[in-house]
Amino acid sequence: MVENNVGDYDKMITMLTPGLGKIGCHAKGARRNKSSLMAGTQFLCFGEYLLFKGNETYNINSCEPIEIFYNIRIDYDKLKYVAQIIKIVCDVTNENDNSYKILQLLLNTLYTISELNKNLDLVLAIFKLRILSILGFTPKIDKCKNCNEEVNIKYFSIKDDGIKCGACGKIDKSAIQISEGTLTAIRYIICAPAKKIFSFNVSEECIKELELVSKIYLNEKIEKEYKL
Repeated sequence: MVENNVGDYDKMITMLTPGLGKIGCHAKGARRNKSSLMAGTQFLCFGEYLLFKGNETYNINSCEPIEIFYNIRIDYDKLKYVAQIIKIVCDVTNENDNSYKILQLLLNTLYTISELNKNLDLVLAIFKLRILSILGFTPKIDKCKNCNEEVNIKYFSIKDDGIKCGACGKIDKSAIQISEGTLTAIRYIICAPAKKIFSFNVSEECIKELELVSKIYLNEKIEKEYKL
């Protein structure tokens, strides 16, 4: 996932795995021109790895790249968005976590950015809202968090983790006003199957609202500010 040079020819790799969580791996000689580890230890590379555990870190014995997301590497704008996504993933994962759902979301997000002509602000907003749900910060999206009203939903409350009707939202200083299209999008992002979360489009107005909600909600729950 992330690479750092060590010594003359080695690398230290921060890797996200489905079962071991985020782990550090030593790739001996990976920077040599003829190294069999060179391709599989690049930034963003997804592949199959044979590891053995040392005293303080894992060591990569062999690797087989599956996807290197080339289109991201050659596009500065895409790379800028992906850098923030990787930063978020690094901040919310740890060793020995079950990271299958986060890894699945990350791969789907990288594929969407690399291969599809999708608005990058929309992709980033979807990623943020979905990863928060995976982490246990799923907002209440079926009815007003305060009065249980099911219609006239006009706001998303950062403080109370969910949607609010027009009356309740007006007196909540943390509430962000949203349109019906944005409400529909938020519900879809939270509930859709993992492989289909990016399979929709919305208006520019909705993208701006999703961008604002996801940015503030993530910063609040992770207690960290992320900037492009």
